[in-house]
Amino acid sequence: LFHPENYGGLVFTSPRAVEAVRKCLEDKGRRDEWSKGLKDRWNTKHTYVVGKATAALVQEIGLVPLGEDSGNADKLSCFICEREDSSSLPLLFPCGSIKREVLPTTLKMNGVPLECLMVYQTAQHPDLEKNLETYFSEQDVPASIAFFSPSGVKFCLKALQRLSGNRLEQIKFAAIGPSTGIAMAAAGLSVSCTAGKPTPQDLAAGISQTLC
Repeated sequence: LFHPENYGGLVFTSPRAVEAVRKCLEDKGRRDEWSKGLKDRWNTKHTYVVGKATAALVQEIGLVPLGEDSGNADKLSCFICEREDSSSLPLLFPCGSIKREVLPTTLKMNGVPLECLMVYQTAQHPDLEKNLETYFSEQDVPASIAFFSPSGVKFCLKALQRLSGNRLEQIKFAAIGPSTGIAMAAAGLSVSCTAGKPTPQDLAAGISQTLC
């Protein structure tokens, strides 16, 4: 992060990756270095992002996002390949421990250099199962359940199957985007709707139509 001269730009596909960068800048010395010139040096390069939430956080740390309307990593990778080539310096890709390989694979196939840097660990919330049990005992089986990531499907699936029993098929399952929908289908869940864009508003609209 403190050597922009080694990179052609940045890639962020999740808000958590931007949060990790912001945490890195919490130290006063680093924050001053960022504000007094480092940020401007990065802004001479492209900062590629997926989604409006990620773009908003990128703007908060003073960078200019590009590609936020691409919607998912698949489309963003194509967007990047249209603007970068094999002669470019590598793009720095801060990412999590669980990431889809579509973006690195697509860029590699097109000769666009990329350097992945794991900056956060994706883990199950320690109270997840207890919270689900509390909800089901107080509210019964929900009419719909929305997933915002493939890891959410992975962490919740067994508990949802156990708590829903033979009423699992009554639930309308919604996905924030295609990759989450694929993970849901692979887990045996019937995907009732996928948001047109990866925003809470689009997801809510899809769920509303499904329940009508």
